[in-house]
Amino acid sequence: MTRTIPVPANNRGLRRSAKKRSRALKPWYTNTSLVAGMIVIGLLIFVAVFAPILTPYDPIQQDLRHALQDPSAAHWFGTDKYGRDILTRLLWGTRVDLRIGFLSVIIPFVFGSILGALAGYFGGWFDTLVMRIVDVFFAFPFLVMVIVLVFILGSGEASIYLAIAAVSWVAYTKIVRGEVIVAKELDYVVGARLSGMSHARVLFRHIGPNVLSQSIIYGMSDIVMNIMGVVTLGYLGLGIAPPTAEWGSMILDGQEFITSHWLQATLPGLLVVVTSLGVSWLGDGLSEQLSPERRK
Repeated sequence: MTRTIPVPANNRGLRRSAKKRSRALKPWYTNTSLVAGMIVIGLLIFVAVFAPILTPYDPIQQDLRHALQDPSAAHWFGTDKYGRDILTRLLWGTRVDLRIGFLSVIIPFVFGSILGALAGYFGGWFDTLVMRIVDVFFAFPFLVMVIVLVFILGSGEASIYLAIAAVSWVAYTKIVRGEVIVAKELDYVVGARLSGMSHARVLFRHIGPNVLSQSIIYGMSDIVMNIMGVVTLGYLGLGIAPPTAEWGSMILDGQEFITSHWLQATLPGLLVVVTSLGVSWLGDGLSEQLSPERRK
């Protein structure tokens, strides 16, 4: 008769931890959310880059003789009230909205992360001052502040960049500050300070790379908010000036024909939803890839 040797409790714990590590160390291409997000965003970037090649029409050239045409072989999704091909304007609108959505994250990310790192590392009156300013910005909704700033600055792409940068940095500051406050008490940071390293080297070489993962993950959701902000501004007539193709302005132009030519307003809205899903999946995948368990 074969004897069954019981596994000690500590060995079972080691096995469980080994299984967790094996799950955490799975290659990136097994991460469903990450792969799905990369596919969706990759396709959208491809469409944005090669829009001039993918369609033979001009996105702003009017052709009033062919206004409000139904979908056909020549115009897959029909034409708008100015005779412009809807598919062409969707492709070129992808260029504008993706460009603003992604590029407008860079300045808030860099400025907010640096400010949050300095506030969390040095503390004192500087930290108090920075956090009071952050609290003031958090008291107002993101979209409301962006709309007000664009209204003051005037419509246009430059105004949108400035408005988003002026509002978005506070979230990165708060995230990085909290991470730095925890990280600066860890043994490797204390050892680096005791060895005589300068504050700048300790902060930007040792602490910085280990605390930015949460900001990168948040940046994905921030891209969604930025795209929503651009579309909202376009719908309100405060965004990119016509006749430039942009999803929000396309929704505005198409809403008066929603019962007879519903594709004009529906398709830009669907693209906003698809883009938001793609960025959200990408953020979820990065959250898993950059999780503390995986880094360990």
